[in-house]
Amino acid sequence: MSRVAVIACGALALDVRAISRARGWAVDLYPVPAPLHNRPAQIPDAVQAELERLEGEYDRVLIAYGDCGTYGALDQLLERHEGIERLQGDSCYDVLAREEVRAALEEQPGTYLLTDFLARTFEHTVVRELGLDRHPELLGDYFGNYTRVLWLAQRRTPANQAAAERAAARIGLPLEVLEVGNAGLERALETALAGAVRA
Repeated sequence: MSRVAVIACGALALDVRAISRARGWAVDLYPVPAPLHNRPAQIPDAVQAELERLEGEYDRVLIAYGDCGTYGALDQLLERHEGIERLQGDSCYDVLAREEVRAALEEQPGTYLLTDFLARTFEHTVVRELGLDRHPELLGDYFGNYTRVLWLAQRRTPANQAAAERAAARIGLPLEVLEVGNAGLERALETALAGAVRA
């Protein structure tokens, strides 16, 4: 059996772990802090640091990220590391529900997307990270061109629903819900790991 590591965006890490356990996949998970989504230029360096730390310890390494605003820098990094790949997609939203996201953005380009993680952590990962708690006058600068919030609901629990509603209210936009589950992420993981994860 191969030793497999998954270096995951912190926003996907809990879901990657849950899917891996449910499928009986033998992987070790190494999350990278989710707030780096606000500083995507730092993502490749953070992933590189994990790759260096894990060098020689695993037969396979998967990067559980989309491009996530690195404009190809993450892929350029991985080109220097033979046999290491990442999940396909431009963003976490793409990984979770590519076709649904594209259709939603075509229908209404001013769509702000939420995942379960982002809804639950919105006050910290968006409001505080962008300084809106200290400078609420910036709200329009950040969100003035958006027309709705679309929650890509992986688990539509009462707690997640309430969190998504709070996030939409915080930026003054109507909330719509699209239940996507984790099937897209599971398919992406299964394709990328291709048999190396059987326990």
